[in-house]
Amino acid sequence: MVACPVDPAELVDDADQRIFLHGHRFADYEILLALRGDCAGPRLFFLDGEIELMSPSSSHESVKKTIARLVEAFADERGLELNGFGSWTLKDGPLERGAEPDECYVVGATTRDRPDLVIEVVWTRGGLDKQAIYAGLGVPELWIWKRPNHLSVHRLAGEAYVEVADSVALPGLDLVELCRHVLGPSQSQAVRAYRAALRA
Repeated sequence: MVACPVDPAELVDDADQRIFLHGHRFADYEILLALRGDCAGPRLFFLDGEIELMSPSSSHESVKKTIARLVEAFADERGLELNGFGSWTLKDGPLERGAEPDECYVVGATTRDRPDLVIEVVWTRGGLDKQAIYAGLGVPELWIWKRPNHLSVHRLAGEAYVEVADSVALPGLDLVELCRHVLGPSQSQAVRAYRAALRA
């Protein structure tokens, strides 16, 4: 077990905390999931023998929740059927991939075994390659938010993601407008201002 090396610039009070476990089997990952159960705890990721345990900071959680509320407001304003599944545990033993996203959504019917959209917040650099994990799990669209306030959209093309300008999962969503509201004074004010912009 080792701590994740962190860039000195990232050593702030609100940095995410990470621990890596090297040289493990997928079964070890599943044991950790079972031991943690449904209790709140670190998010667990698995990629090719590496396990990452990540405890997000309050700033990380605030950003991901604000984005989620804005996405849900957009879907509500546009009359889209959107179902949120939070940190749904996604895993595939034979492919040695496992993840618990910041947020994830299914558009339309909820009977799928994978979300249509995963949102990941990168508050503190480092960690396993989330694009490789989600691509292996077959998630069609991945959004990555990075400081100071940049949101990129990635679509699965074959076995890897390509960055695209617009969301296919949520057509018509203006990413620039959404980002304008992510770091507002409060989540409620951000959602109210975003709804007003959508109605204008």
